[in-house]
Amino acid sequence: MAIEKRGDAHLITHALAKDTLSRLRDVETEQVAFRKGLVKLGRICGYEIIDGAMETEFVSIETPLAETTGERVKGLDNVVIINVLRAATPFVEGLLKAFPRAKQGVISAGRNEEAGMDDDGTFPIEIDYTKLPDITAEDTVIVADPMLATGSTMCAVLDHVVSNNPEPEDLFVLSAVSAPDGLTRVGEAVPAADLLTVAIDDELNEEGFIVPGLGDAGDRAFRTK
Repeated sequence: MAIEKRGDAHLITHALAKDTLSRLRDVETEQVAFRKGLVKLGRICGYEIIDGAMETEFVSIETPLAETTGERVKGLDNVVIINVLRAATPFVEGLLKAFPRAKQGVISAGRNEEAGMDDDGTFPIEIDYTKLPDITAEDTVIVADPMLATGSTMCAVLDHVVSNNPEPEDLFVLSAVSAPDGLTRVGEAVPAADLLTVAIDDELNEEGFIVPGLGDAGDRAFRTK
């Protein structure tokens, strides 16, 4: 299993995940390759969640030649994926290759850059749109956002996800790159969430961006500034 406990988070250490992230970090990686890289990384992370966190069950199978016993993953019909717009869109596209029958929700959330970072290291968050499916106690919920920096956005998103819903079977916060401050903040705010990431970077700069990071994932994926 390529998921390891690292402090406040669980680190996805699959070799292809690390290779893909390294290519995403490269400043020379242009838009199309960057977007495809996020799709690929989402797919790899989805498979790792299946392998590392979901149970299997034995089933009877009739092959063309004989009856035998096979093994299937339990709960694939009870997966909810929350797309934190907009950077998570290609990331979620990859997740859906691993969970093609997942229910989907979207939350348009972003920090107010003009207001700046508060003294406590957080940003005011603006949520413009929310559309979530019904969440049940049997569901595995995956909230995806490629960058977990200060944790301000994710805390606001999780507040919407857990409010007025039963506690799901599993709640995962999935990111490609995380900062220690953000992991700590989200872990303290929502202890029930399992924090999954491909990399834990060094720090946040004065503008609240992850260093070394990979830049603004949304801008790089959609060619905006």
